[in-house]
Order: sequence, then C-alpha cells, then structure tokens
Amino acid sequence: MSVNELRFPRNFLWGVSTSAYQIEGALGEDGRGPSIWDTFCSESGRIANDDTAGTACDHYRRYPEDVALMATLGVDAYRFSIAWSRIQPNGRGAANPKGLDFYSRLVDELLAKGVDPTPTLFHWDLPQALQDAGGWFNRDTTDRFAEFARIVAERLGDRVSRWITHNETFEHTVLGHAIGTHAPGRQLGLDIFPVVHHLLLSHGKAVQVLRAALPAGSRIGIAQSMARTRPASGRIRDRWAAHLLEILHLRMHTDPLLLGRYPVELRLLGVDKSALLANDLATIAQPLDFLGVNFYNPQYVRGGPKGGVVPIEAAEPPAHLERTEMGWPVDADGFSELLLYLRKRYGARLPPILITENGAAFPDIVDAQGRIDDPRRIAYLQAHLQALRRAMDAGVDVRGYFVWSLLDNFEWAEGYRPRFGLVHVDYATQKRTPKASFDWYRHLIAVQR
Repeated sequence: MSVNELRFPRNFLWGVSTSAYQIEGALGEDGRGPSIWDTFCSESGRIANDDTAGTACDHYRRYPEDVALMATLGVDAYRFSIAWSRIQPNGRGAANPKGLDFYSRLVDELLAKGVDPTPTLFHWDLPQALQDAGGWFNRDTTDRFAEFARIVAERLGDRVSRWITHNETFEHTVLGHAIGTHAPGRQLGLDIFPVVHHLLLSHGKAVQVLRAALPAGSRIGIAQSMARTRPASGRIRDRWAAHLLEILHLRMHTDPLLLGRYPVELRLLGVDKSALLANDLATIAQPLDFLGVNFYNPQYVRGGPKGGVVPIEAAEPPAHLERTEMGWPVDADGFSELLLYLRKRYGARLPPILITENGAAFPDIVDAQGRIDDPRRIAYLQAHLQALRRAMDAGVDVRGYFVWSLLDNFEWAEGYRPRFGLVHVDYATQKRTPKASFDWYRHLIAVQR
C-alpha cells in the first residue's frame, strides 16, 4: 500500500513527540533544580560512553527552529514534556517564574505556527529533592505531583486543551526501581508495588486537579507503553512466563485506570499491596478523555530459572524478524493485535485511543550532499500505520498518531547512539537536517487533507 493509498479520517490527529530531558539541555539555567537523571548521569558507567544531557539538542534555546520544522512537517500537534524541576526546583513550593515562562513561550510559538501543544507532566525526571525524601515510595509525592499539575494548568490552561499526566509508568517503575538501568537506579525486584501504586495514584489526583483548573472541554489522558507478550515456545513454563509479564506490564498499569482494580494474579507473585489504601482505586480510575498508547514491538519471553525472583526471562524473537538499532524486533502485526486486545479486554470502558509514541532507531548515514536516506525507518512507520488502519477498520477507536521522535536525542541509558528522529541532529554543531522519513511523513499528512 502506497502513501497515497493509506487513508485516515479527515479529523485524525497527526503529531510528533519528544521529552524534556532528552532534548532541552540547559540543565543548570534559569533556576532549574537537579532531577534524578542529572544525578544518575553523573555516576560514571551509568550511561553509554558516559554521555550526559547537558546540551542534548539545545531545544531550550532553539525551540523556535524546532517549531518551524514542525510547521514544515505539517503536524497538527506536538507532544512534549514539562520538566518538573524547571517549575519547582525542589519539587514543592512556589513556582519558578523563568521555568513557566519558557513553556509559555513554547506554547505561544506552537500556536502561532498552527501546532496544538500536548504537554506531558511527568516523563521520568523527578526532582532530586523529592527522591531524597523517598521518591515514588513516599505517598507524599502524589500530592506534590498534584500541586505541580495545578501550577502548570493555571499558567498554560488558557491555551492548552490536551494534557497527559504520565509517560510509561511501567518503564519508570521497572527500569528505574526494579532492575536499576534507569534513574534513580534502584534494584528492588518485585518490591516495587508502592512505586506503581503511587504513580497511578498521582495520576488520579492530577486528573482531579486538572479538571478543576482547566476550562470545560479540556481533554486529559495518560500515555502507557503497551505490547502483547509472546512465549518462546508452547511449553507450559514459557506460556506462564508470557502470561505473568502481560500482567506485570500491561494489566497492572492499565486495569486500575480503566477497571478500578489491580489484577488478582498479583497475589500469586506474593506482591505486598499494603500501600493501597481505602478509596485509592476510585481516585486512580478517574474518567479519561483518551488513553495514550506507546508501541514499539511485541515482547518475547521464556520461563526463568526455578527459584528466581521473577520466573521470566527475555527470549530471542523469531530469527526472520528485522531488528532495530535498539535490538527490538520489527513486527507490525503485533500493533494491530495489541489494539484489538485492548478493545476486547476493556470494552465500553476503553476511551478513544491516541498513539502517543511509535517509531524506530536505525543507523543514519549523512551522504556527501548532506542528505539522510532512511528507508528502514520509512518502512517501519508505513507498516505500523497500515497495521493501525487495520485495527481501526476492525472497530478500534483511534483518534491520532504521534511519531517518536521529531529529533534525534539523548536516549536515556543508551546515550546518543540510537537515533529515532525524523530530523537528524549533529550534536557537535546542533545542525538539524530533515531525513527522508521527514519528507515521507510530510507527504503522508498532506494527502490526508
């Protein structure tokens, strides 16, 4: 199916996504306080090549250039995140005016170019002062997050109508607190239920605050990473491992939002749910205007060794599947499979879906003329949009699609090696060069109108 044949509804939302810590730079400027990622990056060996996000894409200074790229691309919306420690350097108390001013200027620039701002309030960069007080293990952090949400909504809510509370509570919990490969670097295995619960509880409290502070008609959601889990074989042990991971990844982080309960299977893992207090689930299950879905690939697992903390191990995907630079399998059928699963599991409780992240990292080569031809990224995006269209044709209510990412950026523990962007960034000079995929996406959007 060619780009000209790939058609979506006329009111379908087309966008691109980024996050603050991955692109902004200017970490010590204009009153910004330290975050857990500043601390994590300062510890040698945590990040590939000991890279840091000190400059990243210099978006803090170059945002007008980046917004102009979005206007050229023709997107309807831009999903970005707001750095909590720019607004409240210590995660509590009075707002930092310069931090609010930056995001206010960014919103105005977007609106002037016809791009709808879609901020995410938390994309993993907790203020270090809150981490020192217990981080997401501390129930008080849920109230601090609600306070942060109120401050931002009161400043930007007159111009921003679509809001996302959290990005990927599963990744932040597991990578940051269970295995320690992301900030804050904890290695607690399954003893992480308080983090899961407090992230979800803070979402619910933030939704309540946003509903009170924002004009009628504002739309509020959350962005969760999602994937179906496939067993390495038909063995009972492998099938059970796949079932457990689907519970821990997808259902544990989404059932409370949409069904108002945690999966009953958590008791089989001996999960201590003492952090769950009366009325918490009602707070978490606030009505959502949309559910953000971040999808990259299905997961393949096998049963882990007996006696292990979690009886799950990663398994190699089928050899015939292409891999991205992250080592992730390319399997667009898993995308439509996931969306159909969500419709079946949640039924009438499933709100409209926005695809808030989808994309791939591949090695990019700048040729002698300064061009970047990236046919593998184009093929990935096209295959996933075709899978999305199939799911929509089968009845899944999807209202929009955001590519990850607008720019090459700081890819967390992987540093600067993986490049997800539609726009190449020369980190030495900060020169932006649109790739062939940028032109492909621009044409795709244009033919929908």
